[in-house]
Amino acid sequence: MRVIDLQHLGRARVIGCWQVGDVLIDPGPGSCLPVLLEALGGRRPRALLLTHIHLDHAGAAGALVERWPDLRVYVHERGARHMADPSRLYESARRLYGDRMELVWGEMKPVPERNLEVLAGGETVLGGFRVAYTPGHASHHVCYLHDGTAFVGDVGGVRVTPDSITIPPTPPPDVDVEAWHESIALVRGWRPERLAMTHFGSTEDVEAQLDELGERLDEWSAVARDRGREAFIANVRETILRSGSPEQADAYEQIVPAEQLYLGYERYWRKRAGGQRP
Repeated sequence: MRVIDLQHLGRARVIGCWQVGDVLIDPGPGSCLPVLLEALGGRRPRALLLTHIHLDHAGAAGALVERWPDLRVYVHERGARHMADPSRLYESARRLYGDRMELVWGEMKPVPERNLEVLAGGETVLGGFRVAYTPGHASHHVCYLHDGTAFVGDVGGVRVTPDSITIPPTPPPDVDVEAWHESIALVRGWRPERLAMTHFGSTEDVEAQLDELGERLDEWSAVARDRGREAFIANVRETILRSGSPEQADAYEQIVPAEQLYLGYERYWRKRAGGQRP
């Protein structure tokens, strides 16, 4: 098992693709495809396991299927149609990134429906990957447990280095704080030996990381609700900078800008105020 640092925009420890034998978990965005292929050294993966369909996790999937036409792609049922036709997903991201879209994320090619293995949660796939439905960060998020390691995508938080803080990535559109806590409890109940994150690397400090994640999820949710955009962004940036170096702060901002953290919470609270479940 190893994490391939995809060197997103030339920066280390921003996006990682996990390789377990001939299985890849979250192959990253299209913009990082050359780095991934170089790391694979011509070795063909048997399957892709997607924790969710956001571009930083799944954007390269279609290009990999184009390269290896019999490659299987595992994805939750709520995200499968967007892998088959990523146009809506891509245009939604373009509204956030504008003319930087191609630079940041590259191209996202469709995955033919015949290559998709659709998950609901509760399965065991590929001879030993246990699947759980884990919404909260995204309504189509799953985690995988394999040989003591929980591959947690974004639902386990962002932790750039082993000595930096854990933050909840909360971009729009479907952050759900209550569901996220339930997913944290599910992962905790697995009693994994380690957490493997896309952002970034692994930790055996499982309980402490999940505790910190849950506490900060609630703390920042309350700040977004009670203090508004500018105060929220200032609080987040101050908290991150206070706990680490300016270089670490830049990495967190690249992974999920503070503005997007706020927008996810803002949408969550707006839905709650309207009587809707996020």
